[in-house]
Amino acid sequence: MKKPIIGITLDSEKEKTYSNFPWYALRENYLTSLTKFNAIPFPLLHEKKYISDFCDLIDGLIITGGNFDIDPKLYKASNIKSKNIKNKRTNFEIGIFKNFFKYNKPILGICGGAQVINVACGGTLIQDLKKEPINHEQINPRNQTSHNVNILENTKLHKICGTQKIKVNSAHHQSIKKIGKELKISCKANDGVIEGIEHKKHKWCIGLQWHPEFLITPYDLQIIKNFIDESK
Repeated sequence: MKKPIIGITLDSEKEKTYSNFPWYALRENYLTSLTKFNAIPFPLLHEKKYISDFCDLIDGLIITGGNFDIDPKLYKASNIKSKNIKNKRTNFEIGIFKNFFKYNKPILGICGGAQVINVACGGTLIQDLKKEPINHEQINPRNQTSHNVNILENTKLHKICGTQKIKVNSAHHQSIKKIGKELKISCKANDGVIEGIEHKKHKWCIGLQWHPEFLITPYDLQIIKNFIDESK
């Protein structure tokens, strides 16, 4: 069987830490979590003119997290606590999401990627979470879990995980506020923060606020594996 090709979005930086010129960034385990299940990662540069070509090429799409916030103007809000706005990245990700959505092939939004999906569907964001009762930017390393999420029944996520409560890692200061059109909530943290969404009318379109690519728990493995299986 042909290995599925998974398009995966990149973060971008201008700081002169790696190069004196602008550069793309992607944590290694975004890629290795896919190759573990025999998929081929295909990083996507932020060029809207190639969106149609990318969509024809790839079998699944991952919209990643990163060091950025979405411009609040895109969800008709004033900037209160948003930072590191990267409009070229966000505009590309919204564009490829809307285009690839029509193919009805699997889409996974991770952390900021889940927020991109929500905004692309007309939803809004909480621009800065309070640290109590749960610190959603965990102090312990990202390859460890920090809090529970409660999975709702009658969701694709529940079908994949087969349970109502799992432990996740956490690395975000923003979260989903009003969910977008035709989306539904799939899980929440104990403090009510939305941790997962999915599209009602798409074969496989899920956004998760945590980082399953770390493959910390069996449920992270099941999510990534199911995403790739559906991409074949």
